[in-house]
Amino acid sequence: MQRTMLKSKLHRVHVTHSELNYEGSCAIDETLLDAADIREYQQIEIYNVTNGERFTTYAIRAARDSGIISVNGAAAHKAQPGDIVIIATYAVYNEIELQKYAPRLVYVDEANRIIDQRSKIPVQMA
Repeated sequence: MQRTMLKSKLHRVHVTHSELNYEGSCAIDETLLDAADIREYQQIEIYNVTNGERFTTYAIRAARDSGIISVNGAAAHKAQPGDIVIIATYAVYNEIELQKYAPRLVYVDEANRIIDQRSKIPVQMA
C-alpha cells in the first residue's frame, strides 16, 4: 500500500508580494525552501489562513534571507501582501518508507525568519 503524506510545511508565513502580471508561481526565500526541502518548480499547495482560499502552484526561488513570499500570476487574486498562508508539499510513501517518515515542519516569525523546525505537530488541548 502507498499513502500520500505531508512531506513539508512552511507554517503561517506572511505574503510579502502579490504580482498579478508575473508568470504564475510562488517565489519563496531560498532559506525557507532549503529548510522545508522544497525544490524550485516543485508543486506546492497554499492554504490562505487570512481569507480561506486554497490553491495549487509551484515554487520558485527568491533571494536567500530576504523573507520573500510572492504569490504570482492568477494566484495573486487569492493572496495579498500581509496575508498569512501555509505552504505544504506532499509525497507518496510505501509502508517501509513510513517506518522512517518524518515531515519537515518550519515555523517563522512575522518577518518570515525561521524560529523553529520540527517533525511533529504538538498535541492541541481542547
